[in-house]
Amino acid sequence: MSLDISPVVKGEKVHFKNPGKRFYEAIGGEEGMIKLMYRFYDKIYESDIAHFFPQDEEEFAKVKEKNSRFFIQICGGPKVYEDEAKGMDLNEYMIRVHDDFSINEKARIEWLGTMREALDEVKEVDEAIKREFWDYLDQFSKLTVNSFSDGSEYYASYTQAQEEKSAN
Repeated sequence: MSLDISPVVKGEKVHFKNPGKRFYEAIGGEEGMIKLMYRFYDKIYESDIAHFFPQDEEEFAKVKEKNSRFFIQICGGPKVYEDEAKGMDLNEYMIRVHDDFSINEKARIEWLGTMREALDEVKEVDEAIKREFWDYLDQFSKLTVNSFSDGSEYYASYTQAQEEKSAN
């Protein structure tokens, strides 16, 4: 199955839907999600965007653990990321965290490509369920891009698919 990366268009309204709990359950709950995220972040540490992350191994381990909790909760698992989000919607919080970094399309593609590698190694999850998770990552990651090839910056406002808002 091909997990395509769609392009970012500055200022374009981005619609996304949180991944369904099906992915969380299919990957093996908290344990499976942690395994996927640690595999992914180990790959990130060797990628072209490693400089976005702490180079100290202990600090990097904290990032892996914290971001695993984000993905556990965003995928319908237990509310293990509430303290970090400080009462904000998880997606909005994550967008604002990324405002502190100069993220361009190339960095986004590297991040997604690395996640695609990690997902390709997950054989026990049905491809259609992986696709739902991927669609969230592909769309949501567009909102973290804030630096463009023309030298301009743009900080996306938080938007979420209307059907997702209605479900909450």
